[in-house]
Amino acid sequence: MSTTLRFGPELRRLRVEAGLTLTEFSVALNYDKGHLSKVERGERSTSPELARRCDALLGADGELQRLVVRPEADSGSAASPAGPCRWLVGRRAVLSAGTGVLIDLSLKLGGQALSYADDPLLGSYRMQFDQLRKLGQSTAPKILLPLLETQTRMVAGLASDARSASRAPAFLLASRFAEFTGWMAQEAGDSDAALGWTGEAVELARAGGDPYLGSYALVRRALVTMYGGDAAGTVALARRAQSSELPPRIRGLAAQREAQGHAVVGNEVDCLRSLDRARELLADDDALNGAEPVIGTSHVSDPAAMSTGWCLHDLGRPKTAAEVLDREYRRLPPHALRTRARYGFRRSLAHAASGEVEHACAIAGELLGVMPAVPSATVNSDVRRLSRELSRFRSSRAVRDLQPALARVLAPAHD
Repeated sequence: MSTTLRFGPELRRLRVEAGLTLTEFSVALNYDKGHLSKVERGERSTSPELARRCDALLGADGELQRLVVRPEADSGSAASPAGPCRWLVGRRAVLSAGTGVLIDLSLKLGGQALSYADDPLLGSYRMQFDQLRKLGQSTAPKILLPLLETQTRMVAGLASDARSASRAPAFLLASRFAEFTGWMAQEAGDSDAALGWTGEAVELARAGGDPYLGSYALVRRALVTMYGGDAAGTVALARRAQSSELPPRIRGLAAQREAQGHAVVGNEVDCLRSLDRARELLADDDALNGAEPVIGTSHVSDPAAMSTGWCLHDLGRPKTAAEVLDREYRRLPPHALRTRARYGFRRSLAHAASGEVEHACAIAGELLGVMPAVPSATVNSDVRRLSRELSRFRSSRAVRDLQPALARVLAPAHD
C-alpha cells in the first residue's frame, strides 16, 4: 500500500480520535482545509513538514512522520569516508612527535590555554586563525578555502620541522585549521572534502597529543549525515561521541547533535532528553573554560538553547520554536553574518509555519541581502524549506514580493 494511501486514513483516524473537526484541524495547523481533506482521502501526497506538525498536534509521537520518511541505513558503524587525497600527517609523523613531548605537554592539554610565547611564528599563525575564523563569518567559503588549505599545510609543515617543545602545539593548531577548513568545505557544498579535512584534523590532533578531536570528528560527520537526511546515522554517530571519558564540551555538542537527529524523525521524548543532557554538559565549567581555539561554534553563546529552538520546529512546534529562536537570535554578535543567516532563516521558517507570514518575510528579506556575501549550502536547505512553506500563501503580497529574491539565492551558481 502506498505511503499516500496509508497516511491519509491514519491522519483522519487520529484527528477524529482527538475530537477535532477538519475546520478546527486546518486552523490549528495553518493549512488549507481543502488540501487537508485531499490528504486524508489519499488524493494528495504529504510533505515531511506537514506530517511533523500533525504528529505534534495529535500527539502521535512520530507515527505519522514515519509513514512519510523512509528510514535510512544506520551509517554510524560505517568506516570513515575517504575524503580528498590531501593528508599531511601519517602515523609515522604521529610517532615522531615523541612520547616525551606529549607527556611534557599533558598539563597544558588538560584544559588550559596553550601558550605560544616561546615561538613567535606559531603565535602569529594562532592570531591568523582567529582572523580567518572571523573572516569566515562574512566571506564566501570558496574564496576562503584556498587560503585555509595553504595555511593548514604551512602550519603542519612548521610542526614537522619544529623543535620538540613547539611541535605538539603546532600540530594542535594545524588540526584546528584543518577542522575549520572542513567546515568551510561543507558550507561550499562539498561534503566529501568536508569529511576528508575533518579526518585530516584528527590525524594532526593525534600527532599533537590530543586524543579527543577524533570524537569531535564524529559530531562533524553527524552534521553531514543530518543535512543528508540520514537521521538514524546522525543519532548513531552522535552517541559514539558521548563517552564519559571525553571533555564535557565534546559530549555536550554530541548530545545536541543527537537531539537534532531525533527531532528530524519526530522522536520528541529522546530529543528533549538529549537537549537536557547537552544543556547540562555545555554549562559545565570545563566546557566553558576549555583550551583555545574553542571546538565548535564560537559565536553562539548558548548552543543548547539555540538548538532547542531548532529542534522544536522539526518537532512540529513552530510557535514555541519561534519564541526561543527570537530570544537567542538577539544574543548573536552583529559581525557574525554567517551564523545570523543560519539561525535567522530557521527563525523565519518557524514564524512562517506559525502563520505569521508577513513577519517571516520581513526577517527573510533582511537576510537575503547578505547571502551573496556568505553563501552557504547548509543554510540554503532552510531557504528551500522557507520557499516551500511560503508557497502556501501565494495570495500574500509580502510573499509575492519576496519570491524573486528567494529564487535568486537558490539559483545554481555559474562560474
